[in-house]
Amino acid sequence: MKLAITMGDINGIGPEVILKSLESSAILKSCTPIIYGSGKVLAYHKNIVKDCNLNFVSISSPEHAQKGKVNLINCWDDNITISLGNATEEGGKYAALALEKAVEDVRAGLVDGLVTAPVNKYALKLANFGFTGHTEFLAARDNSKDALMTMVSDYLVVATVTNHLPVSEVAAKLSKELVLAKITTLHKTLSENFGKDKPVIAVLGLNPHAGDEGALGKEDEQIIRPAIIEAKKNGIMVAGPYPADAYFGSGKWSKVDATLAMYHDQGLIPFKTISFGKGTNYTAGLSFVRTSPDHGTAFDIAGNNQADPSSMTASIYKAIELIRFKKEFLEDRANPLVRQKKQSAGIND
Repeated sequence: MKLAITMGDINGIGPEVILKSLESSAILKSCTPIIYGSGKVLAYHKNIVKDCNLNFVSISSPEHAQKGKVNLINCWDDNITISLGNATEEGGKYAALALEKAVEDVRAGLVDGLVTAPVNKYALKLANFGFTGHTEFLAARDNSKDALMTMVSDYLVVATVTNHLPVSEVAAKLSKELVLAKITTLHKTLSENFGKDKPVIAVLGLNPHAGDEGALGKEDEQIIRPAIIEAKKNGIMVAGPYPADAYFGSGKWSKVDATLAMYHDQGLIPFKTISFGKGTNYTAGLSFVRTSPDHGTAFDIAGNNQADPSSMTASIYKAIELIRFKKEFLEDRANPLVRQKKQSAGIND
């Protein structure tokens, strides 16, 4: 299995956590990593990571990747200025270059999946990237209207209807059709990528107390509940809308396979409270598997050798797991007899 790993912002902790993660011999036994970025930038960050003995094999294409080695595709040859801890136009420009090349290769089938190190949204804006973040870019490049930001850990799966959107714009963005589409995408990915035969989904309300039957806003009754009802008619096991505070406070999240939040912070604050450092950001609804760490560029500690690689490591392993699940799902669908044998043997998840 070949995994594309983009370097992320050169001024952040992305290169550092990549270096630390790929020192694990277990990862090299599980996949063939290909870093998309710059050997010069990696060498710079390697000097920051004390006692890092990682070596790279420079290649021109994924077809030349060497098994058991850390491979590197140089996406630029420019001499660039690294300004650790700062959002710069160069940081955005070169993060975008690495991402574009990696997406090109994964969509061409030259690599099996994509893991992205963190980018800085302001740096991307300075570089005129044209998208607010990874998720929006990937959806556009993959021609996917169903891309769904999904946070995954061993304890919790949370997806969001809207992504990187100001809170003041969330209510106007919601529609029955949008909520229904996200429920459907989440159900599909739980089946195809997570191996769940009959996934159970909980949907959060938008307003306090899920609107209190319209007293605190109409969206819950007029948009979210009708979408849930329609999803049930389509055979999806889904319930809600639940008041977000009571839902997480009571532990109901632990009794379902996934939770669908209406906006970024509604889902990610509880997720990171419960799973920070061990979670993975997974973009459902794409034609390929993409994961990333659950943290950002962490400019405040960039260059100090303090970055914890746990989430990057988890993202690599999660990508491997999801690719395998998807492959098995497609094989089972192509051959129903294989599926029947697995079910009779009790192999469902």
